[in-house]
Amino acid sequence: MLKRFFLLPALFAFSTATVAEAATSLGAFGDWEAFTEREGGKLICYMGSEPTKMRGKYKARGKSFMLVTHRPAEKSTNVVSVQAGYTYKKGSETEIIIGKTTTRLFVDGRHAFAFDAKADNDLVKAMIRGAVMTVKGTSSKGTLTTDTYSLKGFTAAYKAISAACKV
Repeated sequence: MLKRFFLLPALFAFSTATVAEAATSLGAFGDWEAFTEREGGKLICYMGSEPTKMRGKYKARGKSFMLVTHRPAEKSTNVVSVQAGYTYKKGSETEIIIGKTTTRLFVDGRHAFAFDAKADNDLVKAMIRGAVMTVKGTSSKGTLTTDTYSLKGFTAAYKAISAACKV
């Protein structure tokens, strides 16, 4: 289902001067997929999903997805990122809503990230406990969007990337 979607993370998550090797699938887990790859010889483990529902008054929009990434060589775990499928409004923030918890993310071009490691860790814990996640953002043209993600399979995918990266 999401195979075509994971051609983009290499451009998104690993868009540095170092060339990343081809991703290896760890499997599909419900609505999430898990992968490993090496960048400059260093292991990276990540998982992602596409929205199950996308709302907003836009004429065209690119791919939207969410990733959780571990980079053990950099002592970086649980990094949550959102690719909106558009350029976010400069200075805006994105909201992730899981149950009664709302977390704000800062935006950088077409991507949104948690403000710090604690927020990343809290988001991952909420995703493990939750069933549905809503992501709200504003495009550079002022268009409000609301994307809904299923968290079915999140925990299994998370366990797979954590085991693969030994974190």
